Amino acid sequence: MQKIFSYPLAVDDISVAEKTYQIKANAEQCRQIAEILKVPEVKTFEASICTHRHNKSPLIDVWGNVESLISRQSVISLEYFDKKYQAEFELQFDINLTENQVRAMEEEGVENIPDVVMDGKIDLCHLAMEQIALELDDYPRKEGEKFVFKSEFDTQNDSKENPFKILEQLKK
Repeated sequence: MQKIFSYPLAVDDISVAEKTYQIKANAEQCRQIAEILKVPEVKTFEASICTHRHNKSPLIDVWGNVESLISRQSVISLEYFDKKYQAEFELQFDINLTENQVRAMEEEGVENIPDVVMDGKIDLCHLAMEQIALELDDYPRKEGEKFVFKSEFDTQNDSKENPFKILEQLKK
C-alpha cells in the first residue's frame, strides 16, 4: 500500500528555531488511517506538531497535540458510535543514536532514552497516528454502557428449569 498520509521531515531541515506544522487528513487519508488503526472509520484527523533542534547537539525535540474523531464498535451492544480522541505528546530524538545503543541503554536501566531517527527523517504523520493509537480503548463502549453479567448457571433458576424436576412432577 502506498503511504498517502505521510509528512517525512529531514532532520537536516530542522532548525534551532521552533517551527510548527499543521496536519489535516482529507477523506482518502482518513480511510488509510482507519485501515492502519484497524477501526471502522476515521472521520477527522488533525495535528499541530512543533520541532526544535538543540544547538550544537544531536537532539531534536518534537511535541504537539493530535485530535481525531473515530467511529468505534461497542463491545457490549455492538452498536457503532463516534468518539473524539486527543493526545498531547513530547518526544526527543537523537540523530546519532542506533538501535544497538538503545538496547544497551535499556539493559543498563537508563531512563528517558531518546528515539532513534530512521533514514535521516522523522515522519510527523506517523508520530501523530502513533499517539492516537496509544489513546484507543482496547474494549470500546458507548458512553454510559455497562456490562452486566448474568450467569446461565444461576442457582435460583436451577430448580425451575431443571428437566428432572419437571419429570418428577409428571410422575405425581
